[in-house]
Amino acid sequence: MGRFVAGEFPELDRLVAETLAALGREIAALRVPALAGVVLGGGYGRGEGGARGKGLSNDLDFFAVTEEGATDADAAAVAQALEPLSRRWSEKLGIDVDFTGRTPWRLRHDQERLMVQELVHGYVDVAGERGERLFAGIARRAPSELPWMEAARLLMNRGMGLLLAGESADRGFVNRNLNKCILGAGDARLVSRGAYRWRAVDRADALGDALYRAAVGWKFRPADDPVCGPEAAREAWLAAYDEVMAAGARAGARARSLRQAARWVVRRRTLGPPGSFGRDCTVRVLEGVARTVRARARLAPALRRDWETFN
Repeated sequence: MGRFVAGEFPELDRLVAETLAALGREIAALRVPALAGVVLGGGYGRGEGGARGKGLSNDLDFFAVTEEGATDADAAAVAQALEPLSRRWSEKLGIDVDFTGRTPWRLRHDQERLMVQELVHGYVDVAGERGERLFAGIARRAPSELPWMEAARLLMNRGMGLLLAGESADRGFVNRNLNKCILGAGDARLVSRGAYRWRAVDRADALGDALYRAAVGWKFRPADDPVCGPEAAREAWLAAYDEVMAAGARAGARARSLRQAARWVVRRRTLGPPGSFGRDCTVRVLEGVARTVRARARLAPALRRDWETFN
């Protein structure tokens, strides 16, 4: 395996290394207020980046971490200050180069989330303070400790991607989201079983599903043809939904609380669907996605707003 790209692609590994070195210098020169450090996360940060022909195929996902005591507004301002670099390098590399701003408090608050745990388990230092200092307050957990809600969140987002793909004429967008749907469905199953693994090839071994394994291969080497058609992706997602929700029922995921009721009312200015009042907001949106996928219905604007609010 390469340092950044899955497989043996020394030229692409060198391209990423040179890009990180250049970005590190450019970020340092900007002297962004409240910025403590920047790391590369995502697939390339874990050494699982994709290659398409002689170029990179996935996004470069950077996390810009603020100084201690900064606010979410400060984090947003940091990301905005790095936006010119994002645009220039996206154009230069032909992939999306994204900077996500986060405060140390927000990372600690979300430390049980899959996104944060994957970040602290696989990243590359780029600028400013090193990750070992930026993530000092975050406990590295075993993948078996991921909470059930992360399986629900995965299914919510990948199910929404499936619905959006069904309304898109962009072949590349459709293919990527069909593949993400297969991967997300399998990952959600593993999380709900307490059997998740940090590396994609290990998850394929743990799941033992041929379509999932093919989707992992497609992620590393995207092709013009999708790994499967929309119907196969739909069936995989629904099967995962049924398994994950059964596990959630055993874990008490259908419990209601005044906190969740207030969260929905405050953020959506509505009581929501009948019978769902007080349920966890992510689960409520997931159930709406499932009803739409199962009925082969079009994506309703209200459901899309729910997802945009709580994803």
